[in-house]
Amino acid sequence: MKALVLAGGAGTRLWPLSRKNYPKQFLRINGNGSLLQQTVQRLSGVVPEHETVVITNSDYKFYVQEELAGVKHIVVEPVARNTAPAIALGMRYCQEMLQCDDREIIFVCPSDHVVRPVEQFQESMRMAERVAREGYVVLFGITPDRPETGYGYIGRGEALSGEGVDAERFAYRTAGFFEKPDAKTAQQYIDNGNYFWNSGIFVFSIGAMKEEFARYSPALFESVGSDLDTMVSMFGRLPNISIDYAVIEKSERTAVLPLSLYWSDIGSWDSLYDVYPKDESGTVALGDILPVDTKDSLIMGSKRLISTIGLENCLIVETDDAVLIARRGETQKVKDVVHKLLEQGRKEALEHVTVYRPWGSYTVLEAGPRYKIKRIVVKQKGRLSCQLHHHRSEHWVVIRGTAKVTIGGKEMFIHEDESAYVPKSTLHRLENPGKVPLEMIEVQNGEYVEEDDIVRFDDLYGRC
Repeated sequence: MKALVLAGGAGTRLWPLSRKNYPKQFLRINGNGSLLQQTVQRLSGVVPEHETVVITNSDYKFYVQEELAGVKHIVVEPVARNTAPAIALGMRYCQEMLQCDDREIIFVCPSDHVVRPVEQFQESMRMAERVAREGYVVLFGITPDRPETGYGYIGRGEALSGEGVDAERFAYRTAGFFEKPDAKTAQQYIDNGNYFWNSGIFVFSIGAMKEEFARYSPALFESVGSDLDTMVSMFGRLPNISIDYAVIEKSERTAVLPLSLYWSDIGSWDSLYDVYPKDESGTVALGDILPVDTKDSLIMGSKRLISTIGLENCLIVETDDAVLIARRGETQKVKDVVHKLLEQGRKEALEHVTVYRPWGSYTVLEAGPRYKIKRIVVKQKGRLSCQLHHHRSEHWVVIRGTAKVTIGGKEMFIHEDESAYVPKSTLHRLENPGKVPLEMIEVQNGEYVEEDDIVRFDDLYGRC
């Protein structure tokens, strides 16, 4: 069995913590490591890392490489095309690069879920593999513990064989797929007992999914039948559609495997509140928090002391450049906040104050008309592109480590308490030749100091 981990999503429902340029799969939530790292670790008990394929996009490729040193198969989507083309691309990659035939079982899962206990989930993976070998497309259905209106549901039909089989360890034919219900309908699903949350996790053989593509999505079937280079070149012309709408909800060979364990797609701040342990007042306090007479709330701080008085059922999230305050139960509306920020052209919708690059990171300390001050960290052997700026000059001051600097063809080393100046329109490069991170302060001056005033001539990371 091979695993396809979908890590190209740019979800912003956890804004301001998750943003388009640094989405939630890379956040450290619920324990050690990012959600992406936790996902691959969870799968590794059944599918080794060298048989795991991560599907992402060019914006996140370097994040994935940085976090998953043991994963050698990282596939970059040429353009965003939803889950159906992404899965098709992963299938083609498995066939061509991992020498898989049509009998190979593929386990597909998102990269940003929380699941526990891990051992039970792994046991379900093995069960799903056995069912998929019988030709079924297997879906993981989560036994609901509340009338949730934020998830789609899967109906359970007859058992695949036999009667009286433990429902937690066996698969059933699906009896329909149901969109996110209202509260009354969700309660009816709970009372009925034959409805499960759709986790977005699928297990199938390559041959079975090819047949379903041929039946329901000829364009995807044609793409999977081509070689990998051809598929990549035609990827932008594939339908922008989810695997649910393209195949799953139409297929007559789907089965649901019920799971009774803790699962969350962390699709909102309300669901994140459910993930964390609470104090005796039902409050989650993360950071430098001083709650007084505060109950059933989530308070997450960054660098500041946050004190609350007399709050109940509230959410407060503070980052370096934004604070979100909401009532619990209303956090699905965060997407409306992000939409308004995008309409206004606000950078807070897209990126944090600290921005990560393949060579390291930079943090904007202060900005104003004609100037910007940054703290730059270049990791060991990191190397910025050879570039120039038409509208700004730069002044670099090293505060830790050693910098190798090339300015206008002249190469030099600068050390702690030393500086270098880069005039406008001058070709330059910065790199870290040392064994410790290079930390610098950069002062930009000019009539335009935004990031798109970069002309790259050579780049170690292929960004020219």
